[in-house]
Amino acid sequence: MRAGVLSSESWSFAGARPIAEPKETVLKQYAPPTPTAWNKETFADEQIRGLVRRIFSPGLDPPVQQVVFSSVEPETDVRSLCTWVGDVLAQEKPAEIAVIDETEVSLERRSGGRDFDAHSQHRTTPIRQFATHIHRNMWWVPPRSSSPDSSHRSSLSAYMAELRREFEYSIVAAPASTVSSLALELARFADGIILVLSARHTRRVTALKVKNALGRVRLLGTVLGDREFPMPTSIYRRL
Repeated sequence: MRAGVLSSESWSFAGARPIAEPKETVLKQYAPPTPTAWNKETFADEQIRGLVRRIFSPGLDPPVQQVVFSSVEPETDVRSLCTWVGDVLAQEKPAEIAVIDETEVSLERRSGGRDFDAHSQHRTTPIRQFATHIHRNMWWVPPRSSSPDSSHRSSLSAYMAELRREFEYSIVAAPASTVSSLALELARFADGIILVLSARHTRRVTALKVKNALGRVRLLGTVLGDREFPMPTSIYRRL
């Protein structure tokens, strides 16, 4: 994944003699430690922390407080990634953070699940009351109602503005950009979008098409998932 932290070792010598030890013994004693094997879980955590620190850096101009994550491939799990990013951000900043699920409309939500109608002009209940307090300063916000609305664009604008008022940071998990235009529409009202690529499935030409379709939407970066081995930086930068 694109986004790249994680021993100190103490040496102690005892029973020193006033005579030199054989050369082979000295070489053995001062041999460098054996390099540890590459660990994808540790590497992924380092990359996510690096992503959070870069994207939400106070020095970024303009600053980012609301970001949309969208995959290129519909099979990619963006919700888990957004939850991970939100958790790291909650550790990094003493601010109220919301992770919003807009990836799909499930059967449970259609049958009266715990979602709410963001399109309604009469809804006065704060979003926070529908959110689940995960831990510390982090909330999980359920999806908006899937009912059709003729003022969809204006409703999205109002919804994103409401999220911005209630939470200092909001991370939106959107549907794949190749199967829905919702990610692009959400990103127009956010501070930018991050595209999630799959090392196994995403083709370069497909990723370029999605990138070109963004238009004036601010592309904050890309995340590469499904990596099973380290990739040279020079190659990764070409994505």
